[in-house]
Amino acid sequence: MTTNADGPQTRPRRRTPAGAAVLREDVTEAIRAAVFEELASVGYARMSIEGIARRAGVGKTAVYRRWRSKLHLVLDVVSAIAVQGLPAPETGSLEGDLRVLYEVTSRALRHPVASQIIPDLQAEAARNPDIAEAMQKTLREGQEGVAVKILAAAARRGEISAGATDELALDIISGPLYWRSVVIRSPKLPKGYLGALARATAGALKAL
Repeated sequence: MTTNADGPQTRPRRRTPAGAAVLREDVTEAIRAAVFEELASVGYARMSIEGIARRAGVGKTAVYRRWRSKLHLVLDVVSAIAVQGLPAPETGSLEGDLRVLYEVTSRALRHPVASQIIPDLQAEAARNPDIAEAMQKTLREGQEGVAVKILAAAARRGEISAGATDELALDIISGPLYWRSVVIRSPKLPKGYLGALARATAGALKAL
């Protein structure tokens, strides 16, 4: 409120600039969900902005307000997965932490949608360096952020040497499950596989 010779006056309310779009978060999330469904249904090559918009129940304009192409849309969605990451286990032992990490990761990788999307994006990554970079973030950085915390906690407990946090240690943790679940796409893990993998991995890390 301002005051002048004529008395108190109400200050005009600021208006949103003309043409400034207000992007509703619920619409954005619906589009992101539609991307996963569309990728699983038709794959990246056949995916279209029209199909995404139709599946999300919005117009194409709503998609283009947020992303300028399907490549940028997919990169944003895939990269967001890495940002979310995985919760760092706190069981009190290296083997226990690894077992929890493997259980959570296995469920995520073997989810019907993820099991269809990841191989398709891997094929596209071989032809598109932008998608390759996004896949690197999704399949490595997300899990490695948790793996580093597991290794640091094990080092503080004296279970492994303080130097066992290099690339080799991270590859030992991530490699076997990724190979079985994503590369060879084994339909079902053998009984007791995750527990045995956690024990073997813990033993290998302690030997570094």
